[in-house]
Amino acid sequence: MKSARHQAILDLIEKYPIDRQEDLLEHLRREGFDVTQATVSRDIRELRLVKTSTGDGRYRYMSAGNAGKVAHSPNRFETIFRESVLNVDYAGHLVLVKCFSGMANAACEVFDAKSWEHVVGTLSGDDTFLILMRTEEDAAEITRQLQRYTVRRG
Repeated sequence: MKSARHQAILDLIEKYPIDRQEDLLEHLRREGFDVTQATVSRDIRELRLVKTSTGDGRYRYMSAGNAGKVAHSPNRFETIFRESVLNVDYAGHLVLVKCFSGMANAACEVFDAKSWEHVVGTLSGDDTFLILMRTEEDAAEITRQLQRYTVRRG
């Protein structure tokens, strides 16, 4: 449930100009999440949300990646990747990253925030994202690297 709640938080702060934890708590409860103030506070910290100025003298929460491309910590990448990704495989130059439903955008966002060699680009859907690599060898290598962050479920 934590990964679903984290995705819901990211969706809510993108959709609404939320500037207080209490407002985020209320939005989450309307979305069906039974959460406490302490949980919301911890989620904000884990997601590394920051308050940024909206230009009209007000503030709102944003992910660090959307607030001027602040670098993500390796811990954030590992946490979100481990909580979101089910499997990583490749065919030719393409790497397929299979995620829990609704989590591909978050996993792709933290992937894109890191520097990777030989990555041409990414494309994200709801439960899958693709990584286009320069060569098949590059695809095989990044697949091996990313598989270290996946937890075998089953």
